[in-house]
Amino acid sequence: MPGDPNSEKLPTGWNQVKLGDICAQDKTTVLPNDPDAPALKYVGLEHVESGSGRILPSVDAAKPVRSGAYRFDSRHVLYGKLRPYLNKVALPDFSGRCTTELVPLLPAKSVDRDWLAWYLRRPETVDFAMRGKTGSRMPRANMREFMGMPIPLPPLAEQKRIVARLNARMAVVDRAKAAAREILDAAEALNSAIIRELMPYLGHQLADFWKWRKLGEICEIVSGATPKSGVEEYWNGNITWVTPTDLSRLDDIYIGSSQRMVTNEGYDSCSTNLVPKGSVVMSTRAPIGHLAIADTELCTNQGCKTFVPNPRVDSKFLYFALRANVGNIQMLGSGTTFTEVSKTKLANFDIPIPPISEQRRIAALIDKQLAESAKIAAAARDGLDEVEAMPSALLRRALGDGG
Repeated sequence: MPGDPNSEKLPTGWNQVKLGDICAQDKTTVLPNDPDAPALKYVGLEHVESGSGRILPSVDAAKPVRSGAYRFDSRHVLYGKLRPYLNKVALPDFSGRCTTELVPLLPAKSVDRDWLAWYLRRPETVDFAMRGKTGSRMPRANMREFMGMPIPLPPLAEQKRIVARLNARMAVVDRAKAAAREILDAAEALNSAIIRELMPYLGHQLADFWKWRKLGEICEIVSGATPKSGVEEYWNGNITWVTPTDLSRLDDIYIGSSQRMVTNEGYDSCSTNLVPKGSVVMSTRAPIGHLAIADTELCTNQGCKTFVPNPRVDSKFLYFALRANVGNIQMLGSGTTFTEVSKTKLANFDIPIPPISEQRRIAALIDKQLAESAKIAAAARDGLDEVEAMPSALLRRALGDGG
């Protein structure tokens, strides 16, 4: 079977070769004192998109030339040897210089450059490179072993036929990816629209039975703190200790766990405070505005403030009211070392409050509509997962089964 190094039979005209037989490592260097070096666009690993090999538009032509780089042009395939699992294989259409972690491969005359690039992007090629890697923390492909990788090489005309089919199919995949991502973006925008449509925010005229109330009047605002790091008995306890990072990774509106837990000794060692279930936690130090409702008793670090609502304020309503007004809250941030919203500014921030029966009705209505939006987003995510798995399947079919 073409693409299977262990296959004994190949189609007529195909040859079993090694990677080093069909391309060469072109390590022509560009030195800092070369006259044309400053004018050459620089490509680093960060400029190459994983999987697709697309060279991002952020390539820097003006990057200072402080060390040696490899010279390349539109004849080369740039292969990322650092962390081969990232699968960075690029086809430049310009002349430039690149990091020495990208190896310019120069195809032989019997090899189509695009075919070679697609072959190098195969999951099986990535696996081969990782088997021979050196280093564990920052693995690199062992290029000597990598160039010995066995390859079933079709005739040039067949290579071009495979490339044409792959390019057409990958273009369809790219359109499908873009469509799925647009749906996800639309679902996120819909969530914000649902909340803002049903929840007044600063500048809106309120209905007669609504009132603007200061946050400090309708809830207790509680600050957090951090136990001393490095004290073993303060950590790995059973008290949930929330930081802005915990809030930023939430997909749900509730939080009941955290990445780090503190002990009773850790809690007693600092000025953090336990808040009850139903409190609304907000990150008030950059990034400002991540929110969640406490699903258990917890405490936070100093990057968060917690709002403990009084009995006439519904927790979920308060959560949605803060989400609707998060842009205005972010504008309250100040500071030189880091941006933060102070407890005083939060206490004086106006929030629209209707009677509690209306709060619960609106919170339930928003909940219902967000649940419908979540179904749309989940379907789009499932579709995106399927689409993102397609390139590997297409490469296996085209290069593993001869197209």
